[in-house]
Amino acid sequence: MKRTTPLRATLAAALLLTVGLGAAQAGAASAAPVPEPTAAAPAASAGLLDAMRRDLGLTAPQAEERLRAEKTAAAVEKAARERAGAAYGGSWFDPSAGRLVVAVTDRAEEAEVRALGADTRLVRHSAAALDRAKARLDGLRAPAGVAGWHVDPRSNSVVVDVVRAERHSPAVRAFLDRARAGGPVTVTETEQAPRTYAAGTVGGDPYYTGNVRCSIGFSVHGGFVTAGHCGRAGASVRGWDGSAMGTFQGSSFPGDDYAYVSIHSGWWTVPVVLGWGTIPDQLVRGSAEAPVGASICRSGSTTHWHCGTVLAKNETVNYSQGAVYQMTKTSVCAEGGDSGGSFLSGDQAQGVTSGGWGNCSTGGQTWFQPVNEILNRYGLRLHTA
Repeated sequence: MKRTTPLRATLAAALLLTVGLGAAQAGAASAAPVPEPTAAAPAASAGLLDAMRRDLGLTAPQAEERLRAEKTAAAVEKAARERAGAAYGGSWFDPSAGRLVVAVTDRAEEAEVRALGADTRLVRHSAAALDRAKARLDGLRAPAGVAGWHVDPRSNSVVVDVVRAERHSPAVRAFLDRARAGGPVTVTETEQAPRTYAAGTVGGDPYYTGNVRCSIGFSVHGGFVTAGHCGRAGASVRGWDGSAMGTFQGSSFPGDDYAYVSIHSGWWTVPVVLGWGTIPDQLVRGSAEAPVGASICRSGSTTHWHCGTVLAKNETVNYSQGAVYQMTKTSVCAEGGDSGGSFLSGDQAQGVTSGGWGNCSTGGQTWFQPVNEILNRYGLRLHTA
């Protein structure tokens, strides 16, 4: 990064002390319960705890406890998926219990999954069956009154979100009839249709391409990842100060919403997401995926730092430009210019901001493109502390 403000100078000094000191992620062995996080794990900053208090209604001790429980749940989820095998029905984090809940279709698997440290729920449909039902919906052309759809392990169905004002339109009703014919479906209502958050005229800082302002997602070695709707391959990028910064090397939208930007000499990458003065800048230590129900925070160049929870995964979002698949839905707000910005759960990178509805005055929902998919697509390595 080219910027040389006092904030960046302080951050650079801090990085010299912290890079390489991050705790390594311990893989969970499938033959034993997943251990609790140790005291060596980095403590949450006071600013992050304050943001969780503001947006999630938690006290500082409650926020610290939740972050510890969510870190354990993320490790348990991987082990439980492997242990349950074909009986796996999905999972989610239960904030009230502070534990992961795993759905299984076979009662014989419940005891073994519980031994890993999770609660269980017996369901009718496996995650694989629900994924197949959703895939059939992905093959349909959805009307504008359908906001999107996703597999919901809690209801053990495919949830279809429709815009309330369009719920009874012929086109929406016809789509729902076809959806129900393909598998178990639950219909929910939303106030508005989703839209992308690019602004006309990285993590979390702004960059510009053409007359569009977007936000940097995460530093990777050689550049950064961001949203695909912010620019096409070959497009030039200007940094926060207007100087030449880099070039879009790859971009996909719709279908996906991700892009990779390589940076020029004079700029450099750091494993940091901006806190914008609301909280201290946050170090990125990995990209372990948080479960449904986990807390999550977002940084963007318009509305800066906001938090919420993971509401759903593998959701198809029906933008006016076309459907985007395998998105994660959150209760975090966002506005124009936040597109491409960073989603974090604790110190783990989760994804880049795509779009949503609402704003940060009255609230809303926002979707992100999972970061691990972007890294795999372009063969990139996340810059971590």
